[in-house]
Parts: sequence; structure tokens; C-alpha cells
Amino acid sequence: MFEELDPLLHQQLRLAVMSLLISVQEAEFTFLREKTGATAGNLSVQITKLKDAGYIEVTKGYKDNFPQTLCKITSLGLTAFENYVNALEKYIKK
Repeated sequence: MFEELDPLLHQQLRLAVMSLLISVQEAEFTFLREKTGATAGNLSVQITKLKDAGYIEVTKGYKDNFPQTLCKITSLGLTAFENYVNALEKYIKK
């Protein structure tokens, strides 16, 4: 049988965010918005879902008097992403 895919990661924008964070470790909200082409509102909602699941850490602060939101993948998020990719590979090989 096919292995169940993580529904949290199966959504396109959340998968894109996780993929970007794996490659850069930590990224500003604006970087993620530019790379994904998502609206700020939609990206914010999806980041919150990933944060609530423990897949990413979100740190809010200021840089040069401007608000800054940093996102960083967690070890749980990395494991979930690896499991997701492994499950997808099993779909391809069947």
C-alpha cells in the first residue's frame, strides 16, 4: 500500500516554505514571500500552521527600525520533510 503523506506538508505553499528553509536554514518573511510569490496574508497563515505543528520557529523583532520576521526549520520539521520525501519516492517507485 501507499504510505500516507503528511497533509500539512502536502499543501503547495507550505511545501515551498519548507523546501526553501531546508536550503537556507533561516529566512526572513520577505524572502519567503518573494520566492514563493504568495500574498503576505496567505504566507502568514501557512507559516502559522507550520509553527503550530512545531515544524518551524518564528522569531519577530526589528531590523533598522522595521519589523522583521525570521523563520527557521526545526529538527521536527526536518524529520517530517525527510519522511514526506521518502513517502513520495515510494509512490514513484510503485
